[in-house]
Amino acid sequence: MLYWLTELSDGGDFFNLFRYITFRAGMAFGTALIFGFLFGPPLINVLRKRQGKGQPIRSDGPEGHFSKAGTPTMGGLLIVGALLTSTLLWARLDNPFVWIVLFVTMGFGLIGFADDYAKVSKQNVNGVPGKVRLGLGFLIALIASVWASAYHPDELTYRLALPIFKDTLINLGYFFIPFAMIVIVGAANAVNLTDGLDGLAIMPVMIASAALGIIAYAVGRVDFTEYLEVHYVPGTGEILIFVMGLIGGGLGFLWYNAPPAAVFMGDTGSLALGGALGAIAVATKHEIVLAIVGGLFVVEALSVIIQVAYFKRTGTRVFLMAPIHHHYEKKGWAEPQIVIRFWIIALILAMLGLATLKVR
Repeated sequence: MLYWLTELSDGGDFFNLFRYITFRAGMAFGTALIFGFLFGPPLINVLRKRQGKGQPIRSDGPEGHFSKAGTPTMGGLLIVGALLTSTLLWARLDNPFVWIVLFVTMGFGLIGFADDYAKVSKQNVNGVPGKVRLGLGFLIALIASVWASAYHPDELTYRLALPIFKDTLINLGYFFIPFAMIVIVGAANAVNLTDGLDGLAIMPVMIASAALGIIAYAVGRVDFTEYLEVHYVPGTGEILIFVMGLIGGGLGFLWYNAPPAAVFMGDTGSLALGGALGAIAVATKHEIVLAIVGGLFVVEALSVIIQVAYFKRTGTRVFLMAPIHHHYEKKGWAEPQIVIRFWIIALILAMLGLATLKVR
């Protein structure tokens, strides 16, 4: 929105700063961070009053979770509100990729909000039926995938780019659309499964989004893509502003979500943020790299799939409890120990994902 101030510039004054993505990204970060600090306490108070008993706690969960009873959920509203405000203020609103990522984020956020509301109002861990959630998620992903493909360069449309093998493009044809849908929905649900301990999901989301933001900025610049020998996708640089809004809002949320959490992210936040990661990967043609950058989320999701499949086949469990962070809780690891070590893993994987920009 504020990009229009460049029209007041003569090329050498303060208003010229608004032309630069890096300046606007920094301002988006600051705006979102201030938003989080300003609106965090009143939002938590409202959620606490409206929800009463807070988020329902699973009766079969780790014993340490029963002490968290009464903690309000839907804290993802703070993150989504911060990144939405900062993006609308600082991004170029004539950029289609900005709107694609916002559309996915808001769409999955609404699904998560409905799920959280159902759980809180019924005081039951079962919210919106899984098939309904998946159906709506795939509908949003379908629209976003077709939308993004319409703005990809002709030589990249419906093609899958591979990391390291940078000259290789796999033409999936129209099968690219269902593939992209799976990426977006899979990312949303993987982050949702990871959100089980105080601070566990939000920091890896910020780390992964930072890596994807750097990738988006790089592939949106001709000079960078020529040097790195990656595929040029015009316009994706503006996604960096969204990412910085996400990081600023995420830090503001983490202030209140740090152990012991005053508020939980809920599906409102985890589905929205996971969907955003998937949408950025599709927009920048880095779907495979997302599996590296967000490897922690992949492991969390795989642990659930393996647990369910193995139990149905044998009647026994691979893990003490799934997702895998609960397995380590059952083994006696302290919650902060699990969270910080998972943060470290997320950072290592993000660095590996960024390395694919140059390695060939």
